[in-house]
Amino acid sequence: MPGVLAPPVERALTRRLWAQVLADDPRRFHLVLGPRRVGKTTAMYQSVRHLIDAGSSPERLWWLRMDHPVLLRESLGDLVRHVIEVSEARPGHEVVLLLDELVYADQWDLWLKTFYDDRWPVRLVATSSATAALRGGRVESGVGRWSEHFLMPYLFSEYLDLLGQPAEIEVGATLADTLAGLPRTAPPKDLASLRRRFLLVGGFPELIARDSGREDEPDVDRLLLSQQVLRTDAVERAIYKDIPQSFGIDHPMLLERLLYILAGQVTGILSPSSVCAELDNLSQPTLDRYVSYLEQTFLVFRLTNYSGNESSVQKRGRKIYFHDGAVRNAALQRGTAPLTDPTEMGLLLENLAAASLHTLALHEGTRLHHWREGRDEVDLIHDHPTEPLAFEIGSSPRHSTKGLVALQQRHSRFAGRCYLVAPDAPTRRPAESGDGVGSLPLDQFLVAVGRQAERALNLTLTGGTDQGDRFPT
Repeated sequence: MPGVLAPPVERALTRRLWAQVLADDPRRFHLVLGPRRVGKTTAMYQSVRHLIDAGSSPERLWWLRMDHPVLLRESLGDLVRHVIEVSEARPGHEVVLLLDELVYADQWDLWLKTFYDDRWPVRLVATSSATAALRGGRVESGVGRWSEHFLMPYLFSEYLDLLGQPAEIEVGATLADTLAGLPRTAPPKDLASLRRRFLLVGGFPELIARDSGREDEPDVDRLLLSQQVLRTDAVERAIYKDIPQSFGIDHPMLLERLLYILAGQVTGILSPSSVCAELDNLSQPTLDRYVSYLEQTFLVFRLTNYSGNESSVQKRGRKIYFHDGAVRNAALQRGTAPLTDPTEMGLLLENLAAASLHTLALHEGTRLHHWREGRDEVDLIHDHPTEPLAFEIGSSPRHSTKGLVALQQRHSRFAGRCYLVAPDAPTRRPAESGDGVGSLPLDQFLVAVGRQAERALNLTLTGGTDQGDRFPT
């Protein structure tokens, strides 16, 4: 496997996935989902390298790029029949199918169901930059047949590892346990300059590698080039290729305008009426569909308003975030402007915290909300079933904790589980404060959430068995 396709630096998903394919116990197909440019294809190439190193014959590893113009014309079933015939595959002597951009194949879900139920002699790993095809009846098709693995933009903890400046912490069974065990002393090194670069470059491996080893502040020319790459590959390809292919929309330019409006309202409550007015009186049902398309291609995500009552949680205002703030900056062509705009930097810091917690929620199967009731609000609610947490993200340790205090009064399950997160904030337990609100330095919080997400991903890939990974030490 050429090094240019499978570089030596691997993420947690790659380190575990190939072994799951090789063992095939329990029998499952594997779907790797995530935004464009996060390294899904690279993870598959690296998995191929591991499989070959483990003794798998290269002739039994078949790579099909399903968005290729030639393969788009062919039935997935016919392609796989040909692979089986040429390889002389049979039970106990299966071929491994590596299907890049799976959802471009017509009726892919029905074919995967057929391959599985009729026990075709195949094992399968596939990628997709869109979850569009995982909705409705296709979810039912996948139950017990394939597992979904999310490969999201690099977390801040992974970014530090990649730069060779790892931050060591002890990781507990839950985020609450990890935060309770954080040392009270300040982090051993100042991570603020690295965090600023991370905010602007984003969690995309190729762009990080291009920027690593440079001076503390991003070079303007290099940053503008990175933002152009993100606009072209992460934004425009999703809007003009992935979404039309998955949903058949006729007006992708309108979708692009919507993304720019959302980028200008990041971390805010989404107002459907005002957005519809800006889009030439677009109907609200169409707006809802378009926002869902952006969500399903991993550009944005929405948080519902926590209520403690499942029947009402979906009926109130939602906040909008980007999976990676660098994509938001690229969409608006902000360059280095956020570095000199405290208000904009505050929005990006909250987006970074929300995106990190959202990745954790994806890996461990929990939910993330915000909370707003009257004039009281809290930025982020980590709705763990037994150890929930609430976070207010501020620009300084003097940020108001009024919303966190009100949340504890109205929802007792958060008593003693609330934190103010801000740069330069001290590490303080909730029980040590008069109002039950603890505090955490932003960088320590980001590392803790990142390590917890890495642990959760490892557990899903090892069947819930903690194999003792240390982070990163």
